[in-house]
Amino acid sequence: MAVMAGSAQQTSRPPNMVLANDRLELTIQQTGGTFSKLILRDGEPVSPLATIGHFLALDGFGAPSDEERAAGMPFHGEASKQVVKVIGSQNSGPVRSIILETLLPLVQETLTRTIEMVDSENVVYITSDLQSGLAADRPISWAEHATIGPPFLEKGKTVVDMPALNCRVRPFKPGPIPGRLAYERDFQWPLAPTKDNSQADLRLVPDNNYLDLASCQMDPKRNLAFVTALHLDKHLLFGYVFRRQDYPWLMSWMNYTGDTRAARGMEFSTQPFDVSHQETVAMSPLFGTPTFRWLPAKAKLQTRFLMFYARVPEGFSRIDDIVLEGGNMTIVDRSGKRLVLPASRGL
Repeated sequence: MAVMAGSAQQTSRPPNMVLANDRLELTIQQTGGTFSKLILRDGEPVSPLATIGHFLALDGFGAPSDEERAAGMPFHGEASKQVVKVIGSQNSGPVRSIILETLLPLVQETLTRTIEMVDSENVVYITSDLQSGLAADRPISWAEHATIGPPFLEKGKTVVDMPALNCRVRPFKPGPIPGRLAYERDFQWPLAPTKDNSQADLRLVPDNNYLDLASCQMDPKRNLAFVTALHLDKHLLFGYVFRRQDYPWLMSWMNYTGDTRAARGMEFSTQPFDVSHQETVAMSPLFGTPTFRWLPAKAKLQTRFLMFYARVPEGFSRIDDIVLEGGNMTIVDRSGKRLVLPASRGL
């Protein structure tokens, strides 16, 4: 069902929305259409999402250029700051849905986001249509800024997997906590070079507190890519499946603060790093993969991805593959075990 929770009179923020079926319950903020909470309805209500949730960085990812900033462009673009408009919903029947519209006045774009659930499925289907109002082609910056956080994110108990190949550590200015990775170094996922000439396995949450950023190329041989976060003790698996042509990059924001602010970004996007349009275009291609995507004049782009959350069998430790076929999602673990989830609407 799609229902409103709270009211504008009770809080200074617009009310949240809830989309649910018999397996999952997803809370969506009206500001930005951010996914702020996802829980399984048949057990302990542990949401994998961090405090900042999963928001959309559009049309900008990271800091704007000086000229964009002077023109009013905020960090991570306009989409996450705009109040979305509900333009349609389906509250009954086997398929529940809500359709959101966001106007981006600075870049003259309109985003329509359709979020769907099907009864007896642990999957959320998200389809996005971006319409340009400009009479000129332009490069766009689009990142699904997905983050996991405590209590799901836990030292020694949460691992992240993806079909990544070539990666690069992002240059990063010193912050409140140190970084452990060697800046501007290339590596093969998941072993990244560290400042002490060692290697760090980026699948794992370290024991110490660090702040690092690294971006990886999704395997160009794949049509579909994925990223998962597995809690080894709770046997809970959260993740995304997406078309590689839509999101050929995934940036790992590793904000390991050691407290409730901790977050692990699993940010799949059109570009490697959270930098300005100018910097993004200038670095293309990286590892033979384009670092930006065109939005043609007066045209529309569509992207689609799946978000899922489910319990997995004991013994799951490393996700090697996810296959969508025949209305099912088959999750393959390094142990040889498999989990098959219904995913009737596919990609």
